[in-house]
Amino acid sequence: MKIAIIGAGISAITIAKNLKEIAEVSLFEKSRAVGGRMALRSSAPYEFDHGAQFFIAKGSNFKKFIRPLIKNNIIKRWDACFAEFIGNKLLRTTSWDAEYPHYVGVPGMNAIAEYLSKELNVKLNTKVSKVVKNTVNNWELFDDHSNNLGKFDWVISTAPAIQSAEILPQFFKYHNDLIDRKMVGCFSLMLGFKKPIPLLWNAAIIREADISWVSINSSKPDRGKAFSMLIHSTNAWAEKHLSDDSQSVISYLNKETSRIIGHDTNNADHIDLHAWRYANISKQTKSDLLIDYDIRIAACGDWLTHGRVENAFEAGFMMAREIKKIITD
Repeated sequence: MKIAIIGAGISAITIAKNLKEIAEVSLFEKSRAVGGRMALRSSAPYEFDHGAQFFIAKGSNFKKFIRPLIKNNIIKRWDACFAEFIGNKLLRTTSWDAEYPHYVGVPGMNAIAEYLSKELNVKLNTKVSKVVKNTVNNWELFDDHSNNLGKFDWVISTAPAIQSAEILPQFFKYHNDLIDRKMVGCFSLMLGFKKPIPLLWNAAIIREADISWVSINSSKPDRGKAFSMLIHSTNAWAEKHLSDDSQSVISYLNKETSRIIGHDTNNADHIDLHAWRYANISKQTKSDLLIDYDIRIAACGDWLTHGRVENAFEAGFMMAREIKKIITD
């Protein structure tokens, strides 16, 4: 049994790890690294987790999943001083601790996917553009240069919903469901400073502004000492400005950040910007797995339920369990 998985984020890696003993599994990732939005960008001496900032663990399956990674120091607790703002008004600060742990990958968020994918067959820099049914009733994948990537019995896409809709055949039973899943964008502004900004908190959520999150990335465990700050725009602001030129976005987000934290961020030593076109999704009321048993095509991701790390794991875990039943029955 040969299975192709499109993507190499947490959902994809979870599926692959759970199926690799009973099937020949190949993962195809368009980027140069695994992890999806659990991403790290470096520009010495600065480092930025410019996608997912941290995660929590609620369900028993996910807690069991991360336990060995904690034991091996791939995941550590981030005991941040956490602030809440409304506009530029600081409401309160609290301390994250062991009672309600917040976790990060070490030394970057991408370390989790890198560790988990070590023994998997992952093909990076490979963008799947087409999935075609052939005459012997299996699937052939083609990249964006029309190269044949192989023949497979099952194809599972973990790409963002709309991208999965573009790749998978239109006669996939749940094609319209993919189109209906409306994911929204986000900008990540990355700032590095030679001199630390004197803030009394490590991470902050902001309401009633055009930025929603500010964190001192260098305050996370086992990071470099160089002072690095990560700012996320709101999804609503990003959706209106995804086509804007990067300098105007940087200028505005710097202005908004400076207004809220009370310090000028325009004098950063390092400035970078990343646009996540499919960063998040509102909490979904319909979370059934999208599996077309007749043609052996499936799709899943955190977008099945909500755009969180544990949601990505759960989607992959449930998908693997269902596919395993089909294969072994």
